[in-house]
Amino acid sequence: MSHHRRKDSLFWGLILILVGIVFLLEQFDIDAWDYVWKFWPLILIVWGAMKLIAGIQEKSEKPAEKTVIPPPQV
Repeated sequence: MSHHRRKDSLFWGLILILVGIVFLLEQFDIDAWDYVWKFWPLILIVWGAMKLIAGIQEKSEKPAEKTVIPPPQV
């Protein structure tokens, strides 16, 4: 669980840094919001891909549960 929380913290940390960079560029009269609005679906795609990869990794890390088949009753 802590491994999952660390990835979420990393993701949101990167998002905050990117938003901060956009605001900083705006201070230098560079219209970065045009690019953000143009490519905002990419954020959803990357976020979804990260969730998908995390789910696949979690599933592969769990040990396979052994199914016990009881012997037939005679």
